[in-house]
Amino acid sequence: MSQDLAARFVDAIASHDRAALAALLAPDVDFRGLTPGRSWEASDPAQVVGVLLDHWFEDTDRIEEVTSVEHGEDVADVARVAYRFQLLNDAGPQVAEQQAYYRVADGRLSYLRIMCSGFRPRPK
Repeated sequence: MSQDLAARFVDAIASHDRAALAALLAPDVDFRGLTPGRSWEASDPAQVVGVLLDHWFEDTDRIEEVTSVEHGEDVADVARVAYRFQLLNDAGPQVAEQQAYYRVADGRLSYLRIMCSGFRPRPK
């Protein structure tokens, strides 16, 4: 169940699907994120969607491809998924990778911790 949920989470980010992303999050989701230079916190689906799609992956950041999705072994009650995107924005071709640790309650992500590599220029 949780691997399917994680895959749908990655797909929702990649397609900038706000409604699908919000539907995957528990109403009282406990979110923390770390990007180069900043930490982020949110406690409801709208706030999490705002962080992910208004700040991390804006409309001008076109995700061209999900190049990998890897599910790790659970750490007790916490699951892990790593994913990498190839994207294009005003700075040119970029790559970004994120590691997410999560827990599921009632079929939704209730606890979510994400660490992001930041956008890096894609090797030519």
